[in-house]
Amino acid sequence: MDIHQLTRDLHTKGDSKIVMLVADGLGGLPMKPGGPTELEAARTPNMDALAARGIQGASLPVAPGIAPGSGPGHLGLFGYDPLKFLIGRGALEATGIGLELQDGDVAIRCNFCTLDQDGKIVDRRAGRIPTEESAPLAKRLRQVSIPGIEIIVEPVKEHRFVVVLRGEGLGGNVRDTDPQATGVPPLDPVANDPDSQKTVEVAKEFLVQARQLLADEPKANFHTMRGFASKPALPSYREVYGLRAAAIAVYPMYKGLARLVGMEIVGQAQTLDEQIQILQDQWDAYDFFFLHFKYTDSTGEDGNFEAKVQRTEELDEAIPRISALNPDVLIITGDHSTPAYLKSHSWHPVPTLLVSDCCRPDGLTQFNEGTCIRGGLGHFEAKYLMCLALANAGRLGKFGA
Repeated sequence: MDIHQLTRDLHTKGDSKIVMLVADGLGGLPMKPGGPTELEAARTPNMDALAARGIQGASLPVAPGIAPGSGPGHLGLFGYDPLKFLIGRGALEATGIGLELQDGDVAIRCNFCTLDQDGKIVDRRAGRIPTEESAPLAKRLRQVSIPGIEIIVEPVKEHRFVVVLRGEGLGGNVRDTDPQATGVPPLDPVANDPDSQKTVEVAKEFLVQARQLLADEPKANFHTMRGFASKPALPSYREVYGLRAAAIAVYPMYKGLARLVGMEIVGQAQTLDEQIQILQDQWDAYDFFFLHFKYTDSTGEDGNFEAKVQRTEELDEAIPRISALNPDVLIITGDHSTPAYLKSHSWHPVPTLLVSDCCRPDGLTQFNEGTCIRGGLGHFEAKYLMCLALANAGRLGKFGA
């Protein structure tokens, strides 16, 4: 019996409320031996106050030593084994902006980038070009024409856009063209199986035409392709947990993942303040709320320790408004660690805090990497977090006689 069959059999009805607050890339590292992590350096009186009431631990998004992408990281938090449910980033991004993928489609998440005169990447995100500048460039790429293939190009946010390829014989098992480094040229798309070879040829032609269309741009003069993906199929939150679930996110990718697991996307928030206002407004309509905060991840990827500290403090300042709603279960966690020291996602376990009236407090009065190692939840796989949430919310029955 898998975990979803178990929760299908055991979930019970109730009126309890669960809030999962995900600080993307929450976990960090010291910038020098003996120094604090970002979370340890931040002033977080509200998280610390919750720590005194709750229980904490360190969650493993996928498996020890594995650095996850945001898709697998969130799937684990939502209770879906990321090694079983494989979803490419392209499908998440496309679904997040409201595109309805068809069987046989291949969706690709693309990043504008800056190339030098030798064709080498000098900025993988084109200076994080603002949306008002990038959207017209994405729309310009609608001029790309490839016989026998319908091409859909949609702007997303900042340096991101989505391409959907629609036609016969396309497969989604293709390697990214982003080398994850500067000073080197973009990679060529490569098929991981024979069924995806046609997609490679289409992608190569798209890239050739895109380079011509963007050649005169000062910042976004090319793009990389990431997360080639076919349409996925996942069981819904309602089905496996019996929950009416809502997602309150700013970035489309996270909306897409939430939609794929059956959450309803509520509101059009662009700031944390707006997200919490939507949470307040929608409080009576749902049982489970997923709130996503992006900026602890993006500052970590930029290698900006101080900015990540500031963003962590910004999140902490918002917590009293969430606590005032008196959720039966409040979880604060991340989908993965993004230490500024590494400037990338990492394999390190993620600080996780759970607060409920029936949790067993572990006596800790701070919330950070050091305390989580000693916390009552211990080290656990993130895919079991939803079982803990349901149990603490009084929404799981007894297993066996």
